[in-house]
Amino acid sequence: MKPTTQPILLLAGLFGLAGVTLGALGAHALEETLAGREATASWNTAVLYHLVHTAALLACGMTGPGRNGRLTRWAAGFFAGGILVFSGSIYLLSLGGPRFLGPITPVGGLLFMVGWGLITAAAFRSSGKPFAS
Repeated sequence: MKPTTQPILLLAGLFGLAGVTLGALGAHALEETLAGREATASWNTAVLYHLVHTAALLACGMTGPGRNGRLTRWAAGFFAGGILVFSGSIYLLSLGGPRFLGPITPVGGLLFMVGWGLITAAAFRSSGKPFAS
């Protein structure tokens, strides 16, 4: 494994641990708080996007140093930023955080989209024909 992928794998591990922990907290320790704020669905959305993009981050960390290494490392950064901004703002809002976080949440969604765009670009760059075998 090339050393440049190790920080991405570490980040994926930490985000995965945090995502599972936050999911469990929302289902158990924070269940009444979230229900009282009518924020259970929002919390669950944050956990879903958090864990889905952690899996994407893990996949980026497992790519080799080949032609697409730079694109997948950039994608990993956008996925990590998206988790922090999108899911992080929803977690905070669900717990009564400041309302200014509401308009920030879509920025995290945009970061996710850029990450997926970079993955798409990597697919085209690898062969020019991403659907050919």
